[in-house]
Amino acid sequence: MATLPEIRALLGEPRFNWSDPAPWTDLERELGIEFPADFHEIVDAYGSVLVNDQLYLKHPAPHLLHDLGTLIRGDLELWREEDMAEFLPSPAGPEPGNVMPVATATTGESVFLRVPDDAGSPWRVVVQEFDSPAWTLYEMTFGEWLLAYLRGRDVTLRAGDRAPDGPWYEFLP
Repeated sequence: MATLPEIRALLGEPRFNWSDPAPWTDLERELGIEFPADFHEIVDAYGSVLVNDQLYLKHPAPHLLHDLGTLIRGDLELWREEDMAEFLPSPAGPEPGNVMPVATATTGESVFLRVPDDAGSPWRVVVQEFDSPAWTLYEMTFGEWLLAYLRGRDVTLRAGDRAPDGPWYEFLP
């Protein structure tokens, strides 16, 4: 399993380092799910950031202009529309087997976490290419998927052409 130290070694030191669980608790209660620990850990460390001028990661802290709750609410509304639902492997939402939107990209992709079918199963990553009906399921945790992206592997998003000198991030307010 990918660890925060491995991500930190590639992306650089986090500057956010959030420790109050209240925003996660509130958002998870609202949505009816509990996000995976690696997603919490990474987003708590880095906060709302733009990685490689491509991948938006957002934190649930409500004082942020770019917060995870706003992203998820808007994306759930979009992906539940009849003409958009056909572009996903399963419905968008908190039920087992559904997909929950958690990140977006400037290049048009949406990143989802697939809600496990049962409590003992791992969360997986689904990336949907907005300009086509294509989506890809990655048998990886969020941390593993992000680490693969940062290493320049093809996980639908590609970092290599956007970060030729190595991964970097910019804090979003």
